Amino acid sequence: MPDPHARPAAFLDRDGVINADHGYVANWGDFEFMPGAEDALRGLKSLGFCLVIVTNQSGIGRGYYTETDVDKLHQTLIAHCAAMGVEIAGIYYCPHHPSEAKGDYLQLCECRKPAPGMLLTASKELNIDLDVSIMVGDKPSDMEAAQRAGVGKRFQVTQGSADADVIAVASLLEAVDYLRG
Repeated sequence: MPDPHARPAAFLDRDGVINADHGYVANWGDFEFMPGAEDALRGLKSLGFCLVIVTNQSGIGRGYYTETDVDKLHQTLIAHCAAMGVEIAGIYYCPHHPSEAKGDYLQLCECRKPAPGMLLTASKELNIDLDVSIMVGDKPSDMEAAQRAGVGKRFQVTQGSADADVIAVASLLEAVDYLRG
């Protein structure tokens, strides 16, 4: 039986959706919000979504940067958003890669998208109703992870088309506009 107190979430990929994907962004100095992303975060909050970032960060496993680097970036992002009046309920990341990582990070895991692990963990920890939640990502692996987790609506940020059961949008802000009707 569903929890009547569970809340809807907006699961958001980070690189390419919230910030420009410059490749392996691990410090605030390299973090550049996508056009309209800050307004989109405010919009999602006003629509009643709990905001959850889910991001593959194989740069950790590849040795480009550390988990501490990513944690510092994410804490700065959370503080920046809080100053805008937007709470980020959680940031979940996967440091693994099945073929291009070192040491313990070299593994096939349940958290790296397209696996649904990050979304399922967040739903348990943050009391999220997946059926009424959304996912906004820029890659087919984001859409697959959301589908496998049971997320109700999926938006793919793309300049092209998306699968039939996915809504293609040009930006996070366009997804918010779609939700507003």
